[in-house]
Amino acid sequence: MNYGYFRAAAASVDLKVADPAYNSERIITAANQAEAKDASLVVFPELCVTGYTCGDLFFQDALLKAAAKECERIAKETSGLKAVIAIGLPVKKDGAIYNAAAILFKGKILALVPKSFIPNYSEFYERRQFCPAPATEVAQSVYLSEKNPAVPFGTNILICPENSPAKIAFEICEDLWAPNPPSTRHALNGANIIANLSASNEIIGKAEYRRLLANATSARLFCSYIYADAGNGESSQDMVFAGHNLICENGKLLAQSALFENQIIYADIDLNLLEAERAKTTTFGQAQAAAQDKGRYLEIPVSLKELDYDKTPIFYRNVNARPFVPSDNEKRDERCKEVITLQAQGLAKRLRHIKAKSAVIGLSGGLDSTLALLVTCRAFDLCKLDRKGILAVTMPGFGTTDRTYQNALSLAKEAGVSLKEVSIAAAVRQHFNDIGQDENVHDVTYENSQARERTQILMDLANKSGGIVIGTGDLSELALGWCTYNGDHMSMYGVNSSIPKTLVRHLVQWEADCAQSPKFKEALLDVLNTPVSPELLPPEGGNISQKTEELVGPYELHDFFLYNIVRYGFAPAKIYFLAKKAFADENGAQDKNAPRFAKAEIKKWLKTFYSRFFSQQFKRSCMPDGAKVGTVSLSPRGDWRMPSDASCALWLAEIDELD
Repeated sequence: MNYGYFRAAAASVDLKVADPAYNSERIITAANQAEAKDASLVVFPELCVTGYTCGDLFFQDALLKAAAKECERIAKETSGLKAVIAIGLPVKKDGAIYNAAAILFKGKILALVPKSFIPNYSEFYERRQFCPAPATEVAQSVYLSEKNPAVPFGTNILICPENSPAKIAFEICEDLWAPNPPSTRHALNGANIIANLSASNEIIGKAEYRRLLANATSARLFCSYIYADAGNGESSQDMVFAGHNLICENGKLLAQSALFENQIIYADIDLNLLEAERAKTTTFGQAQAAAQDKGRYLEIPVSLKELDYDKTPIFYRNVNARPFVPSDNEKRDERCKEVITLQAQGLAKRLRHIKAKSAVIGLSGGLDSTLALLVTCRAFDLCKLDRKGILAVTMPGFGTTDRTYQNALSLAKEAGVSLKEVSIAAAVRQHFNDIGQDENVHDVTYENSQARERTQILMDLANKSGGIVIGTGDLSELALGWCTYNGDHMSMYGVNSSIPKTLVRHLVQWEADCAQSPKFKEALLDVLNTPVSPELLPPEGGNISQKTEELVGPYELHDFFLYNIVRYGFAPAKIYFLAKKAFADENGAQDKNAPRFAKAEIKKWLKTFYSRFFSQQFKRSCMPDGAKVGTVSLSPRGDWRMPSDASCALWLAEIDELD
């Protein structure tokens, strides 16, 4: 299957200034190299047929004619390739010279796209030789040579591969740097891939700015931005060129070349992702509807071979096994600090608004309640409230182990909060007697009765102290419905409601790394090493018997599924494909630190996720308040609105067909 991907390449080549014959050889060679990698689009630098630094030689008829001749030659000699190829050359039309991109496919010159903004400042003086693109709304025609038929000439041109959602538009170097770049107009007229043929010289700090500019453009326009830069074969009389190629997508850098290497870079662009982002961000649609030149673009169809990504050996795209957690240690630390700050600020606002002096937390000694305690401590510090106003309640029951119990005691003591112990055993046994529940029957009633008893205790203690109950449940549990309705599902403010389990672990680790007290750090680290469990079933040999991930599946997988389902709306087949790239041994998982799962396991837990995600929506429909801190949230008041009785049959049927 194709899964909505489109493979593109950006190529810098060795060239000789004012030697089109030599340069065309290099371009043809590079195009064939990209063909071997199954690229569907290959973008070369600005004026690569002649070299960008020809200066007044662009006025020489011999150079212009040679450039046209070599352009036709490149088209002819790449006629057997399946890719669309974009090259740069000077084009003479009606007595004026234009800096243009020639779009080639199957031996034909499909179009010529002139540069719109001609720089004439600092080290640039292009206006001396070139004219800006004509201010016309529709494409004109130009004869590149007497032998070549008329070619569409203009900026309002889209290349539209058949059987693909790709729509490709072009701009040239300075166009990107202008206040109102052509790429904005292109995107509003449907382009989701913008190719820039560039000759951007290198000076101190420019590479980072160039990268920022291309990335930001791809984010603002919800597109892929391909930047092909002139290499170090250009004249160094006054400038140095480094061949800094970039492929960006929706604000993310997919690939970039090393400076001064004249490399070809590749990326598999996710067109489904771009479609999803544009559809979700309704202001983009509003801008499209208001575009004044709507319908004035020339769309040129091309028949590209669709690449089967199940069979291609190389996938030019990093699949992050932990999409909620940065892989870079420094960025991960920054993310942890930012997330906990957002959580604490959200709670602090609520505490100030209701003038609360108290907060009540059910402290189990597990990951989620530990994070909730840490966040609440920070919120009290922000409000300049005494941490003794935080009441941590440990409520041992039938499944509580000494390990989690002792950790809860240590955490409360080291955090400097108040601690209260309330055993739920007697109250739950009385409840069992009232409803006729056999204590030896360890069914859902046995488990949920304990969870609801704990919630009742917390709510009543909050009433007594004039405070609020701090919810501990996280985003992953909400997605799976792994919470007791009107039990741990309910609180007065859920600080972890948009924090997935994989991130919870890193947040607690970060707090452990920052801890000043050795005993506090020791307790936090032991919490991290404790299996995730609701501890509602009796221990076995004093150890936790009920391990969540053995029952509902690994959170590593579920968080991966959650991100791709909610963030981008990907279909099960695509999520399965991506999960294999991230986790499956037999597919050569990209992240060597990620856990390994067999394909059958991935499929099994994917089915579990969809089944639970659909059936448990009713719990999310009435979830408590809690601040959104990431791009994925399941709050019915914000990001996720879904009927509680929607059928999952369509999605499960697709999973059943997966291999």
